[in-house]
Amino acid sequence: MLKYALHPLAPLAAVAALATVSCARASAEERAANARADGGVRTTAALVASGATAGPQTAAKQTAPSGCPAGMLLVDGDYCPDVEQRCLEWLDPPGSRYEHFRCKRYAQPAVCHGKRVHERFCIDEDERTEEGSDLPRNGMSWTQSAALCGASGARLCKTSEWQFACEGEEMRPYPYGWARDSTACNVDVMSGLGKVGKLVDHRAPASAHPRCVSPFGVHDMAGNVDEWATVDGEPPGKREVMKGSWWLPGRHACRSGQGGHGAGYGGTESGTRCCADAAARGQESAAR
Repeated sequence: MLKYALHPLAPLAAVAALATVSCARASAEERAANARADGGVRTTAALVASGATAGPQTAAKQTAPSGCPAGMLLVDGDYCPDVEQRCLEWLDPPGSRYEHFRCKRYAQPAVCHGKRVHERFCIDEDERTEEGSDLPRNGMSWTQSAALCGASGARLCKTSEWQFACEGEEMRPYPYGWARDSTACNVDVMSGLGKVGKLVDHRAPASAHPRCVSPFGVHDMAGNVDEWATVDGEPPGKREVMKGSWWLPGRHACRSGQGGHGAGYGGTESGTRCCADAAARGQESAAR
């Protein structure tokens, strides 16, 4: 089970302690508790690597009015709160700094435990950018991001919304598919990272990675900048989480996240993506 964890620039002992892998199926009570803690994902390691192939890497096109504001896309479908994703092969060898951080390929399909929940909402197609620039905003705290979204009539995404927009109904581990592709997104920068508190800025323009796209057409949900979200149903102090990770060699899976910074943290790697309620069915044309 992969918890919300420190990134790999944290002390190695802390990273190793937090990067745990569960091969056993939990009880119903454990699954419910774990879904609240880590976004509803169970990542299991396979002892034998078999031939899983990458899934489709093109975004689903919307053919009808979405009922979403300009710059946002409609997400409409059935979301699985409790997913099991089995890693067939890790990219980094045992004992390395990034062990159990980067899964090279996952078993396809993922397994949904329990009932799916229908979701319908709008989400930013791209990360919020700096004014007059194509670079994503950074240095944004949870509080600042919430205010930025609110100023445009939007809000921060709930973790369930962010994850569904990233993985689609297929429950893809990565927004683009089942096998890790370090060239698809702004990820896996191996040198010149800096250190905690003094990171080197490796942001890329929103248009720089056209293949870094989710099944719903959302860009850069892996890498570039971490994006603030709100953990479903949690109170202040436990609700703030960053999703998608940034340009370092991190997990970058749709269900992984970085917790523990608090609402006031805003670093070189922290940015913003917003969600909004979608217009009710039958009212899409009026909302456009």
